[in-house]
Amino acid sequence: MKTEACREGLRITHRRYVPYSHAHYAGNLVDGAYSLGLFGDVATELCIVTDEDEGLFASYADVQFRQPVRAGDVLEITAELVRVGSRSREIAFTATVVARGGDGPLESSARVLAEPIVATTATGVCVVPAS
Repeated sequence: MKTEACREGLRITHRRYVPYSHAHYAGNLVDGAYSLGLFGDVATELCIVTDEDEGLFASYADVQFRQPVRAGDVLEITAELVRVGSRSREIAFTATVVARGGDGPLESSARVLAEPIVATTATGVCVVPAS
């Protein structure tokens, strides 16, 4: 059941701290799947808002890992509805680093970035039940 909110241009945003327990590689890097998992979370909320259903992820396209994501980062994850089909929802995703840990004299140092860093982008399609 489509709601009035089911319109192109609708944006949903989440923020998430990346814990050090998720670091997999040297330099406290996390794997690319971390951002994709967050894309799934924000897509679920988008489908709830637009269709009163969690929806199912059908596909990703054009996944771009543009900059590294590190433990200690704060990510802003955005989903924008770009196309509405009868059951499909095409969504543009962006994961942006808005704060970074480890930048300073103490182990606990962190700072908000003056210029956020686009780390990961993708498009995806979710499907919802017929209304």
